[in-house]
Amino acid sequence: MKTPPERPIATTTTAMTRRRFLAAAALATVPLIVPGFAMARTTIRIRRRMLRFYNLHTGESLKTVYWENGEYDPDELDRVNYILRDFRANEIKPIDPALLDLLVGIQRRLGTSQPYQVISGYRSPLTNAMLHANGEGVAVHSLHIEGKAIDICVPGRSLAQIRRAAWKLQGGGVGYYPRSGFVHVDTGRVRWW
Repeated sequence: MKTPPERPIATTTTAMTRRRFLAAAALATVPLIVPGFAMARTTIRIRRRMLRFYNLHTGESLKTVYWENGEYDPDELDRVNYILRDFRANEIKPIDPALLDLLVGIQRRLGTSQPYQVISGYRSPLTNAMLHANGEGVAVHSLHIEGKAIDICVPGRSLAQIRRAAWKLQGGGVGYYPRSGFVHVDTGRVRWW
């Protein structure tokens, strides 16, 4: 009587590969099983970008949905430009929308909807020159002059938490000023100090 040929024995490597394949296949089917609720939450985040500001120098507050359904709202951007104006010179300059988007990302990482307390938004060249002459840490060619920088703090979050959230996004510069009580965020090249 003839014996049947021997079957190859599965090796540990083959078994692991098979397990990994089955695990990956199971994970790939999860979106098909998860109710639409989980997917809807993601969609809502993408469709609307909302920010709240409180200007510490003027006492003004703003809650704005500045981006919705894939478009920036020019009227809301004007409102942002106003609250982030150079209050010393009463000058307004357009704020870089990428800076606002960066703030939304920081807000999400911090897990808060508290308003950003604004120490400094746009600065006119004259105001920037005055601040540079009178103190340390103000750059001669500051991105505040271009509307691409903001100095902030957030109620209920430490400056270290804000700095960490901003740094993880890698959206530009992050300056840490614990003695002055704020974090600087800008949309320039990625760097920190």
